[in-house]
Amino acid sequence: MNNNPTHPITPTPTRPPTTVKAGLTPKRRTRPVVENDDYAAFTTRIIAAHARRIAAGDIERLTDLRVLDDHVTRAIHTAVTGLRTAGYSWAEIGNRLGITRQAAQQRFGPTDTTGSTP
Repeated sequence: MNNNPTHPITPTPTRPPTTVKAGLTPKRRTRPVVENDDYAAFTTRIIAAHARRIAAGDIERLTDLRVLDDHVTRAIHTAVTGLRTAGYSWAEIGNRLGITRQAAQQRFGPTDTTGSTP
């Protein structure tokens, strides 16, 4: 880390406080050390830059953002499925997404052929 006072520091994003009761989630999972925060910030900058280029008049590329939205939706489903497999609760997942546990389960939970959730 650079101790130079003129070195710009990117603030760490804050997360909302958890509403999960500790007794219901006895073992705390440690977050593995990965570059997810940096990667997410980089991805956000790329998407914003692409949107600015489209906004400058390239209407033909607007469909690119729509396709990207579909990819992000599928990626969220994949991530939630993996988190559930790893043992995370619907309450923990919903909290991170800013929705209730019921909404998370309804949106991302498995559905049977009749369309109802288990």
